[in-house]
Amino acid sequence: MINIPRLDLNTYINGNPAQRQQFSNDIGKAFNETGFITVTNHGLEPELITDLYKEVKALFDLPEEVKAKYEISGLAGQRGYTSKQKETAKGFIAPDLKEFWQIGQTVTDGDPVKDIYPANIEVMELPAFNPITNTIYKKLEFIGIQLLKAIAVYIGLEEDYFEDKVHNGNSILRTLHYFPMTNPEALPEGAVRAGAHEDINLITLLIGASADGLEVLTTNGQWFPVKAHGTDLVVNVGDMLQRLTNNKLKSTTHRVVNPPVELMKFSRYSVPFFLHPKADMDLSCLPHCIDQKHPKLYDDITAGEYLDERLREIGLKA
Repeated sequence: MINIPRLDLNTYINGNPAQRQQFSNDIGKAFNETGFITVTNHGLEPELITDLYKEVKALFDLPEEVKAKYEISGLAGQRGYTSKQKETAKGFIAPDLKEFWQIGQTVTDGDPVKDIYPANIEVMELPAFNPITNTIYKKLEFIGIQLLKAIAVYIGLEEDYFEDKVHNGNSILRTLHYFPMTNPEALPEGAVRAGAHEDINLITLLIGASADGLEVLTTNGQWFPVKAHGTDLVVNVGDMLQRLTNNKLKSTTHRVVNPPVELMKFSRYSVPFFLHPKADMDLSCLPHCIDQKHPKLYDDITAGEYLDERLREIGLKA
């Protein structure tokens, strides 16, 4: 059995001390062993999720020439549209069979970091797209911060350790379209919807998907399908959190596999939220995560430096 527990976030946000501690223990154990959990009672209304996916489908149904005008050179895919087969998983030759749109942080409190972030791009053809994705962004950011509180307790930090680091952080909401293939037999060797990879950020929150395909690599080298119940979120550790904890928490390799050939003619949609800190967060391994049995595994680096390094590796930045 692989430990991907289904956790009730309400027991952490509104629970008694014993329930909160149990939640922290459970998320820590899973992130130590497999790097994945699913989360229920997270506060995202089913109707909002339905509306989100309606807008996501409408976005990718736009004509190619319309989407192309939203692909902005020099942004490394961090805002707006990124066209088909532009991102390649580290170590792979064939690009992923996907296109995506990214929404970033909106700073409203006068924080100087606002000057660093590019503006989000309005989809003029879909007046509901930006309001809905902005709402989803803020709700997932709040959920992610609650999860980081529980994680901080598990790794022996003050509960609010991450608060100032992720406030107005460089988080990204990505709407993804794994486009249909009318002739899958002609695909380049090794071409899949998303090649095996680890996420860059602290944690990732995924709002379901319109079809199966997500798999996690277990410690014994087997691929295990990850499925959420209904509107549950799938949450996993990213490389930044793994670095910070000196591998105490696992950024587990995962992928999105191609379906059977007869199903490749259908689209797959998903919406992950990549929770990033501000660029100046120090990702140096926490001293109490280093000892004789667990020597320091990573060089010191900031979140911004690490993000820049990884964007180059996956082909989004020159």
